[in-house]
Amino acid sequence: MPKLNRPSLPVAVEHDAPMPMRDGTVLRGSVHRPATGGPFPTLLMRTPYGEGTFRMAPVIPALQAGYAVVLQHCRGRGSSDGEYRPWLDEGVDGHDTIAWITSQPWSNGEVVMSGMSYLAGCALQAAATRPPGLKAVVAQMTPHDFHEGLKYHGGALALGSALNWGAMQSMLGLMHAMEAGEDVGAKFGALLPVMGDQPTAVRTLPVRDIPGIPWWQEWTGHPERDDYWQGLAETLRHDRIEVPVMHVAGWFDLFLGGTLENHRRLGGPLVIGPWSHLGPGASGTGRLDFGFGASAQAIQLEQRQLAFLRGQDTGPAVKIFVMGDDVWRDEESWPLARAVETRYHLHGDGLLSPEPPASAEPAAFTFDPRDPVPTVGGPLLLPDPTNVGPQDQREVELRPDVLCYTSDVLAADVEVTGPISVTLHAETSAAATDWTAKLVNVHPGGRALSVIDGIVRTSDSSGTYTIDLVATSQVFKAGHRIRVEVSSSNFPRFDRNPGTGRPAAEAAETDLVVQHQKVYPDSYITLPIVPR
Repeated sequence: MPKLNRPSLPVAVEHDAPMPMRDGTVLRGSVHRPATGGPFPTLLMRTPYGEGTFRMAPVIPALQAGYAVVLQHCRGRGSSDGEYRPWLDEGVDGHDTIAWITSQPWSNGEVVMSGMSYLAGCALQAAATRPPGLKAVVAQMTPHDFHEGLKYHGGALALGSALNWGAMQSMLGLMHAMEAGEDVGAKFGALLPVMGDQPTAVRTLPVRDIPGIPWWQEWTGHPERDDYWQGLAETLRHDRIEVPVMHVAGWFDLFLGGTLENHRRLGGPLVIGPWSHLGPGASGTGRLDFGFGASAQAIQLEQRQLAFLRGQDTGPAVKIFVMGDDVWRDEESWPLARAVETRYHLHGDGLLSPEPPASAEPAAFTFDPRDPVPTVGGPLLLPDPTNVGPQDQREVELRPDVLCYTSDVLAADVEVTGPISVTLHAETSAAATDWTAKLVNVHPGGRALSVIDGIVRTSDSSGTYTIDLVATSQVFKAGHRIRVEVSSSNFPRFDRNPGTGRPAAEAAETDLVVQHQKVYPDSYITLPIVPR
């Protein structure tokens, strides 16, 4: 019988340890460290989501690797004092927390940080303050900017995710205030209908009037990247980050573009799996199961992250999961230098082809913002966790306001790996409109599974528009077809464009304008095709 013969590891734990910030606010967290020996390097994770988040933290692996672990609540959350202001205080508070850690007798003066989503943002914002003692960061699935790629995409409000996240944070704030003895009954009354029925809440017009979320007026009142967003951007200065950073992304994560941009600016290892924002542990997303080999456990991601934080990572510069082939592949850089940018043209008769169209006749459709194209799959963070990633688009494609451009049946595999964009030459009858695009993998038998999508908001009636579809690694297998969908809405992933030219958040029901759209056949999608 095998015997592991492992010694026990006594651990000292202090819950709600007080950590004073420079303004006198006391933040609190749990400190886990080996009960004997030391001093130790420290893994710091900071969260605005409460104690439940920490149950997913790699406390035991970090302790076994010789780290102390500090799990801290952001100000105004969990057991920490103060007022929570999204993103605004995380850099300074992270800096002060690292100073507190390095002053403790059990600390050897070295700190590393890790986290996913907001927690990863906390780590990068702290790194931008250059705190003495910070040595490395692992950042999973996090934006690079608080305007583009977080609250807005291509000029359109990311309505569904902004509402879902904002409502959750508002509820956490009310629970925190209630624990502090405040009377929050009226605020609960305003928020509960939004929390309980988000499909109705997203249809509120004007959008700015959705109640219960303290920051909603600010988010919706600044659709352009103005001083409000620039002030937040100053808390995440990539040019000030000097420590090494490891990046983890998902092909179906709403922050894929942000993680790729963080990697472009900061360098460091990059891992991209077939995952949504629910996390890298899953082997499947949406309607596809890629098998256990697609999971983070299969590639020992946690072990590699700890090795990186110790300065001992020997893994590849880039590791990506190639969907369709359903295999992991190591690469030297991102994007792939050998990928060939190839235009597939949107023919007026619905053909998608590398050959330019012969006719100049446009395709037309009518968009009514009162009946927007529903969101089916994609890189989402909506209340319904099943509506994410690759989903069958056939019902959506039956709508008269969705144009479909489909290739011939592929005689051989076509690998698309890298950044993707759609260039539309288009016009509208309205003063302004949105243009959306979606890349779809059409299987034999007709099942049409979404790959990636995007949007651009325009303020004129005609022109050439580029829709950023971010990136993917998808092999369209022989016998499949490549499809591009074009429309003017994807709701509630994005808010509706009223068509008047005024800010969308201000539009009432009576302001919605029916928009007559034309897409000209010199439009195309640019696919990074990898020779095989």
